[in-house]
Amino acid sequence: MKNYYEILEVNPKASPEIIEKAYKTLVKKYHPDLYSSVQKRDAERKIKEINEAYNILSDSFLRKQYDMELEKEAQEYYYKMQRQQEYSRIQNEPRQEIHQERKKQREPEVVKNKNNVGTLSGITDIIKELFSVRPKFDKKKSFSKTDFIALGLTILIMLTLGIILWFIPFTNGFIRQLIPF
Repeated sequence: MKNYYEILEVNPKASPEIIEKAYKTLVKKYHPDLYSSVQKRDAERKIKEINEAYNILSDSFLRKQYDMELEKEAQEYYYKMQRQQEYSRIQNEPRQEIHQERKKQREPEVVKNKNNVGTLSGITDIIKELFSVRPKFDKKKSFSKTDFIALGLTILIMLTLGIILWFIPFTNGFIRQLIPF
């Protein structure tokens, strides 16, 4: 993926005014009319990259999407490097430790996606997290905080669905049959 911030030679936290100023400066610097025939092609290519970068970074919505993609790519790169380091570390460990590492990898891992906070997919991720990694119920142990949160969310969802179905005309009769009042 192209790094538009590097193309415009600005900081990723730069304001729109700074981006516009950098764009105008680079357009003047690489204008194709200033170069000879061989260098003109390179200047035209550079101007196209500059225009593409400016079009993305000048629009706030496109810039936010681009920043999210850039962050996602950086996280994937970091994760890949981390996996490579783990792989090289595992190759140098004794056999028993490798077995323990593989056992840990088989256990389900909860992935938290911070980009979905406040969205419907974020809520479903939270619910999946609450219900996915749960030990078997032991009658001797009491309920944990996570169990109460999961129970509360389940009741809230059921009540919300009941209320919504109550106000839909063709399901109102069915809901009235379920509820005795």
